[in-house]
Amino acid sequence: MEPSPRQTIQPAAAGALLAGTMVAGVATGALVGWAAGSWGLGALGGAVAGIPAGTYVVYRRYRGYFT
Repeated sequence: MEPSPRQTIQPAAAGALLAGTMVAGVATGALVGWAAGSWGLGALGGAVAGIPAGTYVVYRRYRGYFT
């Protein structure tokens, strides 16, 4: 039997996942910050949280590629 082909990573899809997760984090942070009185600081906090969240989402999507 032949081994199953390796999953290929698609850079555009990985970038879209990363960017989409970051935008969602910034938007959520801005909304929370707006409710607390400073949407700018909330957006900054959302960006800080969105970077590792985006990295995690891309890793989970392409985890077969990394092993």
